[in-house]
Amino acid sequence: MSRLNIAKGRVEMVHGSGGRAMAELIEQLFAQAFDNEWLAQGNDQAQFTLPPGRVVMATDSHVVSPLFFPGGDIGALSVHGTINDVAMSGAKPCYLSAGFILEEGFPLADLKRIVDSMAAASKEAGVPIVTGDTKVVERGKGDGVFISTTGIGVVPEGLQLSGDQAKPGDAILLSGSIGDHGVTILSLRESLGFEADIRSDSQALHSLVAAMVECVPEIRCMRDPTRGGLANTLNEMAQQSGVGMQLMESRIPVREPVRAACEFLGLDPLYVANEGKLIAICPQERAEELLAAMRAHPQGQDAAIIGNVVEDSYHFVQMETVFGGSRMVDWLNGEQLPRIC
Repeated sequence: MSRLNIAKGRVEMVHGSGGRAMAELIEQLFAQAFDNEWLAQGNDQAQFTLPPGRVVMATDSHVVSPLFFPGGDIGALSVHGTINDVAMSGAKPCYLSAGFILEEGFPLADLKRIVDSMAAASKEAGVPIVTGDTKVVERGKGDGVFISTTGIGVVPEGLQLSGDQAKPGDAILLSGSIGDHGVTILSLRESLGFEADIRSDSQALHSLVAAMVECVPEIRCMRDPTRGGLANTLNEMAQQSGVGMQLMESRIPVREPVRAACEFLGLDPLYVANEGKLIAICPQERAEELLAAMRAHPQGQDAAIIGNVVEDSYHFVQMETVFGGSRMVDWLNGEQLPRIC
């Protein structure tokens, strides 16, 4: 078997043909990076045993542009995003699968960089990639690389988190500052070169979730505010639960460089995507305890109670502004930032 020319080679149609070239790509790039006992079985599926509890599965596709950005890349993002989708149910993520759509002509050096980043993110999170698939499309039809990941996890017995469980009087908590990821992506696309340090917040949140659930198992629901940002996610939760929400703008953390960039670009941080933050809703009497647990974790040091769930037959999300007025926080109309995850 010949060696791949990682430094100068490119993805070719033959790498998706199912023959020797495809085997070389899989063995010398993917298998080496993702190496684990399940992947080493070499089958078209992975066999594993799950711990007791309810099984949770989530799948996500990643088409971010550009592929590399401050704070991450499409590889790490594809791992973090799916782990977080599983974790928002209160589950412990256990295993991942990964599917790659590669464009003919894509540099093997860039592909290796992406795969190595995925492997590092997977190993850091303790959630192995145990099976996968690779396809190659003609030049001009794939924009470099698309990645789909699926995650499987287990929710412990007795825990039931769902977006339809918020109740009037509940507290709404946010794990940290918003808008970092979306502003990072847009600044690169537009070559804005902001002097301030603006980086994606991409990270796997399952250890934070575990600490939160251990402290306050009565949490009603959790969600990570990705596309559409905080505003869309809260509107989704309000609709699911048949309630309204009242936010306090002064309590919503936004880093000053991100706030300034949003003002410059004409964006509202409430609608900008995040890849490493979560929203939690819990009974009001447990809110301070949950907040303390979040702030004790490295990923929740800037956590805040940002509002309350209220009775509202229209399921509106409203916000008290820093000027003392009130405004609607409606659904995002259109696409503010396409291709951000």
